Amino acid sequence: MPSSTPNPLPSLLRRCGDLCSAALPWLQSLFLLAVRLYWGWQFAGTGWGKLHHLAKVTAFFASLGIPLPGLNAPFVAALELVGGLLLMLGLASRPVALLLTVDMVVAYLTADRAALASVFSNPDAFYAAAPFTFLSASLVVLLFGAGPLALDRLLGRPGGGR
Repeated sequence: MPSSTPNPLPSLLRRCGDLCSAALPWLQSLFLLAVRLYWGWQFAGTGWGKLHHLAKVTAFFASLGIPLPGLNAPFVAALELVGGLLLMLGLASRPVALLLTVDMVVAYLTADRAALASVFSNPDAFYAAAPFTFLSASLVVLLFGAGPLALDRLLGRPGGGR
């Protein structure tokens, strides 16, 4: 015998869905801001460290077989320092994220080749490699933009993301 009382579950689910739809864009904005601030700071710190130990970085790049280590070491150091600061501010975020993504792919290909080669056979080694989180953060900003809490958005520049 069917009940004459209506089921409140569809209405409750609809209200929960509406609430999530309203809250998620703000959470996305805060997430993108957090990624940019934290990983921008980390990139800036690694760039700063490389600039202050340029001779060691140049020698390390040479040992990895990176061409023109005397030019590439200061370039990468400056890219990470300035790129990290720009990420934090949300300026030119997608172009900067693209450059930092390439930087981290090169880091995997040269300094963490074994971890890269084990992406399927031993994913833990791939995830544990230093470039992984930097690469992930760069890809997040590259794919989703800087978000509305960025100077790009305030200046009306395209590419800031949602």
